[in-house]
Amino acid sequence: MAIREIDCLFEACPIPILKAMKELKTMNPGDILVLHSDHSCVGISIEEWGQKNNYSVQVVEVEDGEWEVYIEKPKEK
Repeated sequence: MAIREIDCLFEACPIPILKAMKELKTMNPGDILVLHSDHSCVGISIEEWGQKNNYSVQVVEVEDGEWEVYIEKPKEK
């Protein structure tokens, strides 16, 4: 399992989710992507996207107004 991080601070939707989707394509099942954002809508959008696409998503507010979004690429069946 690998962990990768992408910095999406100061970037509004839909840029962070597009960057996440691009990065996840290069990752292996079970890998985790940590996306850093300062827009609350990013976490909401990625949670909705994750539910539709079977990705495990967890949003954590690490500081006032800054979030880390953890996205796990689903394992293959």
